[in-house]
Amino acid sequence: MSDADDWPHDPDGEEGSEGRRKYGHAVLAKKIDEEEDFPLTAEEYVADYGDHPVRISHEQVASVEEIFEHVEKEEFADFVEFHETLGEVMREHGYWFYEGAEQFVDA
Repeated sequence: MSDADDWPHDPDGEEGSEGRRKYGHAVLAKKIDEEEDFPLTAEEYVADYGDHPVRISHEQVASVEEIFEHVEKEEFADFVEFHETLGEVMREHGYWFYEGAEQFVDA
């Protein structure tokens, strides 16, 4: 597990996961404005937030850049597309530890 000193801000602080109230996917989504930031490219997002920490679980923190290494889509037309793509990538690559997530996605 990373130390908070390894990041530009504390993964559990107000700039990170809001005092551990937000994990993973929610942290990624809250960095953008649904109305103003689209279309959005993956390159733009990583340039702005790549070194930011994302708490994946109580034991794991990953950088935005690390998660986006698995994103093949170059541009997101809207918030829904961003959300769906990141959710799929996170589930496929071990960045999603929410219990019961399978009930919300198609098999």
